[in-house]
Amino acid sequence: MTRYILRRILYGVLILIGVNLITFVLFFAVNTPDDMARLSIGGQRISQEAIENWKADRGYDKPLFFNLEEEGKGKWTKTIFYQRSVPLLKFDFGFSDEGRDIGTEIKSRMGPSLALAIPTFILGLSVSISFALLLVFFRGSRLDFVGVVVCVVLLSISGLFYIIAGQWLFAKVLRWVPYSGYEEGWHSIRFLLLPVLVGILSRIGAEARFYRTLFIEVSGKDYVRTARAKGLSERIVLFRHVLRNAMLPILTGTVSAIPLLFMGSLISESFFGIPGLGSYTIDAINAQDFSIVRAMVFLGSSLYIVGLILADISYTIAEPRVRFE
Repeated sequence: MTRYILRRILYGVLILIGVNLITFVLFFAVNTPDDMARLSIGGQRISQEAIENWKADRGYDKPLFFNLEEEGKGKWTKTIFYQRSVPLLKFDFGFSDEGRDIGTEIKSRMGPSLALAIPTFILGLSVSISFALLLVFFRGSRLDFVGVVVCVVLLSISGLFYIIAGQWLFAKVLRWVPYSGYEEGWHSIRFLLLPVLVGILSRIGAEARFYRTLFIEVSGKDYVRTARAKGLSERIVLFRHVLRNAMLPILTGTVSAIPLLFMGSLISESFFGIPGLGSYTIDAINAQDFSIVRAMVFLGSSLYIVGLILADISYTIAEPRVRFE
């Protein structure tokens, strides 16, 4: 087990190095430092001197990968890649193109992102599993048919519709919650109620339908039929045999998604005015701040790899017979 985890961590490090390199190449293949300077300053009719000053202030006046004007290690170290991308491997995010510390911004915005993501994740997972178990319990009945139809309708609707409809109904018409915004402390609850509700509603259709299919598949196994033949009630069969043996595929999606909660929601945070990492990324894209975008891409890749490793480890907890030797 230990060797397996170490091997996966090594693979993850190699993947992160590849992601870092590919992201850097893609960014600078689309935009040269001169293009980035024009976008940041604003306008095409700016002097070359202003462009050079902008590049010098932000470290973009050096070659990308190899500096012929330097000697020894300086040929590699005094480049844009070494000074702007290599520190990401140490989780040193550096500064944005506007001169702000990206690491400080991430720490300050992580709280609002988690305040929105954690309740949405836990409540959404609980509601989806409970609804799927309810449909399986009444399998073949009208309730099951109506529930499947509702799931298909919910997953067919765009997530933007839930956001816009929720803001119109609960914030504008009923005035139960604020339209958008955020406050620290317990006052944040009234700002998070609507985003959490929208997040749960937008995911329940796809997840409940998937879990229902999963539970029905497990219900057809021999050990489940044996349990029913022994006279166990349907409630005990569902919770003790069906749900327990369906935990492996459920853990694959849920545990691997836990680290990504730190990244926040790009759409919800932007529409509801929550100052989290999701809105931070959207603002960076709109402002053409490539330093922030590269840092967030790298952070997201790191958290995704951590999530996959945690999912593999959780297999042994849910099913002790699973061993990685």
